[in-house]
Amino acid sequence: MLEKFFKLKENKTDVRTEVMAGITTFMTMAYILAVNPSILGDAGMDRNAVLLATALASFIGTALMALLANYPFALAPGMGLNAYFAYTVVIGMGYSWQVALLAVFVEGLIFIILSVTNVREAIFNAIPLTLKYAVSGGIGLFIAFIGLQNAKVIVNSDSTLLTYQTFKGESFSSVGMGALLALIGVVITGILIVKNVKGNILFGILLTWVLGIICELLGLYVPNPELGMYSVIPTAFVSFDFSSLGQTFGQVFKADMGSIRIFDFITILFAFLFVDIFDTLGTLIGVAAKADMLDKDGKLPRIKGALMADAVATSVGAVFGTSTTTTFVESASGVSEGGRTGLTSITTGFLFLLAVVFSPLFLSIPSFATAPALIIVGFFMIANVVKINFDNAVEAIPAFLTIAFMPLCYSISEGIAVGVISYTLLNLCTGKAKENKVSVLMYVLTVLFILKYIFL
Repeated sequence: MLEKFFKLKENKTDVRTEVMAGITTFMTMAYILAVNPSILGDAGMDRNAVLLATALASFIGTALMALLANYPFALAPGMGLNAYFAYTVVIGMGYSWQVALLAVFVEGLIFIILSVTNVREAIFNAIPLTLKYAVSGGIGLFIAFIGLQNAKVIVNSDSTLLTYQTFKGESFSSVGMGALLALIGVVITGILIVKNVKGNILFGILLTWVLGIICELLGLYVPNPELGMYSVIPTAFVSFDFSSLGQTFGQVFKADMGSIRIFDFITILFAFLFVDIFDTLGTLIGVAAKADMLDKDGKLPRIKGALMADAVATSVGAVFGTSTTTTFVESASGVSEGGRTGLTSITTGFLFLLAVVFSPLFLSIPSFATAPALIIVGFFMIANVVKINFDNAVEAIPAFLTIAFMPLCYSISEGIAVGVISYTLLNLCTGKAKENKVSVLMYVLTVLFILKYIFL
């Protein structure tokens, strides 16, 4: 049955590989169950309700990805979008979180229309293959950077913006030890990869977590909540109290329409639309390129189903009570484990559903244990840059800018924007546009991106 539905042999995979890949993807995404409630909680939402909404929206979106597209991509409320929701729309502009949810809900409906009318697919196909390889490489650096930050290996600095974690002083037993364990986890995962151990990334996460538990028991790692370092030893395994979901479920339809300023709402809606559409496209491009799922023309078969899953999940997530649900770049961890079909995403989706019950256990997985997975996946994804022709400056310069801007701007969409603008302008100004077949849609995107930087 699984073979017939997911076409495992056709995709050169098997049940064990897909399940392991799905578990790995979930393990690298599980942090969203802790981070999203924290961020949306700052907007006045009930944190337990947001956790449940996050898990349910992730399950539905990821299951839809499997059923509609048969791809190993997982969905969850997106980082960056949740921060915009809480800190810009609610705290900064003074709107209620119900109004913010309404904007997310409407955004999802618009995406459904765009997906049905092939607009999003056309945008995907219009992006040149060189930029698609660059997107994959840029995402690799971006998620490695996220991993290093999550583990607090890389921290803020007043003088240089960023610096490495100091391994001395009073904070060593908490923050420093966590960073050290993350680096040990990278080495462990690297050894498992070199030894061709199946499930190497997943085992890297688990072994790093076990090391953390041992260090805490021995007093080498001391939790310090004020520094964001918590106990890694589970104190509870299950919880069957789901009543808090009522605090957010359906609240999108109770937004105070009288408080909405139409131009503000359009601006909010466009910001959600812009970031979501290009974060999603960027993730699909990058992960699909890594998995060799793009065809000879750089197109992704069955992309309409993937985009539809993303669009429906956004509106459904808003109804449950969470910010924009989008395709997660951490899907690359499962792809690196060999995941190639919807069975990977189904596995991830069911783990998100189980997380509703086992949330205390999943929330015990520390960020320093999942960080090595993100760093190693970044290594795998950066490999796509070798497919870029760096002897052709017209293509190589936009590709380089795409790669550089993603981690530096902390945004997949900003990297794509800069890449598209520079690609179009370089080709146009050097008379290469016709030769390189720059599409009309690329010109349209370039104008829209420039307008975005002027007015938003």
